[in-house]
Amino acid sequence: MTNHTSSSSSDSIGRSTTQASESVSSAAEAQPASSRSAVKDLTTGDPMKLILGFAVPLLGGLLFQQFYNMVDSLIVGRFLGVKALAGVGSTGSINFMIIGFCMGVCNGFAIPLSQQFGARKYAEMRRFFVHSIYLCALFSVVMTTAVCLLCPRILHAMNTPADIYSYAYQYIFLIFLGIPATFLYNLISGAIRALGDSKAPVVFLVISSAVNIVLDLVFILAAHMGVAGAALATVISQLFSGLLSVLYLVRRIELLHIRREEWAFRPHLAKILLVMGVPMGLQYSITAIGSVILQTAVNGLGSVFVAAQTAGGKVSIFFCTPYDALGSTMATWGGQNVGAGRLDRLNKGLKSASILGCSYAVAEFFIMFFFGRQLSSLFLGSATSPEELTLILDSARLFLITNAAFYIPLVFVNVVRFLIQGMGYSGLATLAGVCEMIGRTAAALLLIPRIGYPGACWASPIAWILADAFLLPAYFHVRRKTYAAFGQSRNCP
Repeated sequence: MTNHTSSSSSDSIGRSTTQASESVSSAAEAQPASSRSAVKDLTTGDPMKLILGFAVPLLGGLLFQQFYNMVDSLIVGRFLGVKALAGVGSTGSINFMIIGFCMGVCNGFAIPLSQQFGARKYAEMRRFFVHSIYLCALFSVVMTTAVCLLCPRILHAMNTPADIYSYAYQYIFLIFLGIPATFLYNLISGAIRALGDSKAPVVFLVISSAVNIVLDLVFILAAHMGVAGAALATVISQLFSGLLSVLYLVRRIELLHIRREEWAFRPHLAKILLVMGVPMGLQYSITAIGSVILQTAVNGLGSVFVAAQTAGGKVSIFFCTPYDALGSTMATWGGQNVGAGRLDRLNKGLKSASILGCSYAVAEFFIMFFFGRQLSSLFLGSATSPEELTLILDSARLFLITNAAFYIPLVFVNVVRFLIQGMGYSGLATLAGVCEMIGRTAAALLLIPRIGYPGACWASPIAWILADAFLLPAYFHVRRKTYAAFGQSRNCP
């Protein structure tokens, strides 16, 4: 049902943008001069150059964000101990499920903006932005209330070990209280990226990351607030980056300056946004359900393996940020080019992004093979016994090597899925999340009981392969539908 609804709405958007592109010379608004230096048109020019130009600044921000997340975990592991690190790490999957939903919804809300920008329909773009604000405010209140009340039940249901439960609760409860700040930053930065500006959000992340690191040191080392200090530092820095984004939008992005009449509520615009945003949010959450089930199984192996999964996961997430940057780039690429009717550029962008991602994946495997153990050791302090440390590091290295061997499938998970989303088919992309959930759930229920921790290492590779088996045929299907919607089927190979 969700998929059918998404496809129908996508077709209507495709038809409206087709009409806009056919009459752009007469109907389009003039782009304000103050916005020209900030936004970027991805509908003309060399795809490889444009994708690199958009993705590299985005990658810089993501790397810095992951860097301060690593510093966060490094400070916790070295100064608060392995139990505290395991407690924080045990919340990673539920954190991803809830916060990932917030991020996914905001990314989905940005798709109509990028499509309308590509079609040069700036007034309609601003109306979509207004309704994104309304919906994010509503989601913030409902989600924060619900997850904070259910937090203890969630941790108990995840079989969180008793010796790390208090750490897990203190950390994740405060992170959930910061959901409104998460919505604020992702809403504004998503809108800015939809207009082709990937540099400004990077600056905000760099500044907020520095703030986070300073606050970590103050709250944990000076104020002795423990893991609660790490969570509070994250929330405050997220809020700070959101406020910086708002300030930048007000001062530099005139295209998103809302006129009085554009604040009027229009149900059909809210419906389109929900059809785009909720499936993308559910994609993260559905994917995370498998991670939650997997984390529950790992929790049952004991806090030592939880620590290994946490240390290896932190290293993996940091080195996998280029795939996330390529994914976000392809969402904007798909949205702008579909909006402009430049359907011939979809395959060109896919090819360029795939070459970039696969080249990096090969290099990354050798980094994980030779240096995975040393990188994981950064998160473990002297409080760990020699025997325990050896087991944790060996397990973390196994996790890293097993995952790195399958990073090429991960490239296509990100590039193809986000391209499909940018084209307006969020429902289909969500089904790829179902495939990932099935893969991780199978590993948790079938592999871990039989082979132990190595089963957890195989969970993500299985999930990526299943997702690709769905995504690749889905892309060619939606491309044909998009060509047909634009009356350009004769150009579709």
